[in-house]
Amino acid sequence: MPKRPREMWYGVFLWALVSSLFFHVPAGLLALFTLRHHKYGRFMSVGILLMGIVGPITAGILTSAAIAGVYRAAGKDMIPFEALTLGTGQTFCVVVVSFLRILATL
Repeated sequence: MPKRPREMWYGVFLWALVSSLFFHVPAGLLALFTLRHHKYGRFMSVGILLMGIVGPITAGILTSAAIAGVYRAAGKDMIPFEALTLGTGQTFCVVVVSFLRILATL
């Protein structure tokens, strides 16, 4: 069932949030496990988990609203699979940029 224009951003946002948590929760747990004895390193896992939540809430809302605005301007309905693809695509882009930025500093 196609979504109404006001519901489009919400579907994309939820998929971006869920897929971001899918990547950041295991990374945060791995950081917590490996750095648990380090004096300050154990707090890095908290930062990773916060970025998995705060990032999609701030930037995810804006980009999801922009995507929904384009769909609305085009007069096109969004099926749930498109929301899934666009939401996980946002997370994929963030993960790729994050890895490329870290490797550039080495």
